Amino acid sequence: MTTEQHYYFGLGRRKTSVARVRLYPGNGTVIINGKPIEDVVPRASLRQEMLRPLAATETGGSFNVQVKVDGGGISGWAGAIRQAIARALVVADDGYRRPLRQEGLLTRDPRVKERKKPGLKRARKAPQFTKR
Repeated sequence: MTTEQHYYFGLGRRKTSVARVRLYPGNGTVIINGKPIEDVVPRASLRQEMLRPLAATETGGSFNVQVKVDGGGISGWAGAIRQAIARALVVADDGYRRPLRQEGLLTRDPRVKERKKPGLKRARKAPQFTKR
């Protein structure tokens, strides 16, 4: 894909993952970090989750998706890519905003890992209590 082409941009975040998406008019190919989606994401459920905005707006075959994503793991990537695709679709056509909003695809998921507290083993797990 050339950078000369016109594209729609979207940025998505989830946990510590950040995804930058470019939507090009095309036939529905998805490239993540320079590789096909099947090579990067082996789980079909995560692939389906990533492409949910395209399914909600029924635009699966009309855009090629190019993604650069970093930080976090595969699950975080899926949420970040999902939000980025949804935001790019809204840039492409503002009429997509309503169905994407109804599916909750434009809202950032605020859940992140809770920090470890002093005196505890993890965020909330305390050391085992011994009476004697």
